[in-house]
Amino acid sequence: MREMLSPTGAIIGRGLGDKVALITDGRFSGGSHGFVVGHVSPEAATGGPIAIVEEGDIITIDAKTKTIDVELSSEEINKRLLKWKPEPPYTTRGLLSKYARLVSSASLGAVTDIN
Repeated sequence: MREMLSPTGAIIGRGLGDKVALITDGRFSGGSHGFVVGHVSPEAATGGPIAIVEEGDIITIDAKTKTIDVELSSEEINKRLLKWKPEPPYTTRGLLSKYARLVSSASLGAVTDIN
């Protein structure tokens, strides 16, 4: 999970903190601020719904009910998921590659020892 301090810093730095929310499957260290939703799971890298969001899609975030909804029909979501292809791995050798192959979803703790 990538750290989101740079993206949130860019949003705030450009004066968009009251206009833009960041929804990500990434993580926050505590230095980020603004309207941010992180650790979204299932992750985009595994074909989670966040992977098929496109420019111009209308997303509703309700902090009180803790829901995020994209205004797309089930048919459109399924159509986009059928076209979705995973990105190639960042690396194919070494410890980072092994971790990426073995790690569980953030919703399960992003650990490697789940049986």
